Amino acid sequence: YEAMEKQVPEYSCKVQGDASSWRKVLKMAGYGNAGVPPLVSERMDNAHEKESAPLTEEAAQKQQMIWDDYSNARPWVASSPSQEAASVLIRNREMIVADILKSSVATTNFGLPSDEAELDDAMRSLATILCEDSDTYNDETVQQCRENQYVKALAAFLDHRMCVPRDMGTLSAASIKRLASSL
Repeated sequence: YEAMEKQVPEYSCKVQGDASSWRKVLKMAGYGNAGVPPLVSERMDNAHEKESAPLTEEAAQKQQMIWDDYSNARPWVASSPSQEAASVLIRNREMIVADILKSSVATTNFGLPSDEAELDDAMRSLATILCEDSDTYNDETVQQCRENQYVKALAAFLDHRMCVPRDMGTLSAASIKRLASSL
């Protein structure tokens, strides 16, 4: 797998699953102990902190090199994993908002509003923050988006709800996971 991750950018950027998604699948298996033995389940839960940690400068550079290899031949792909995550959110925001509105988990456990306009505003704010590594927005705009009371809850809910690679690639999904823990 290491060779695939380093030498085939399409794998890392679009095909590879992530540990978080695999944990969700294993826990939903439904065969005694929520599908996995308690010790394994505890180790799986503890992995979230490591996955949510900010990237080191070296890791960020390596990730961007892989992304550049992937996106250079694809003009429709954003120039960074976080910008691609923003693009996916905006393209699918109506379906995501509808999914949130029909989910009591989103409003009860994550504190998201049940108002479509507020959710849409939070979605756009989150996308703006994900584009922060570009020169598209000024610092004041990004700061206003960070102050949106629902952005952190939305990022956390999306991280909880998302399945990689079904919903988006692992590098893009990881940018939402890191953002959810840093807000």
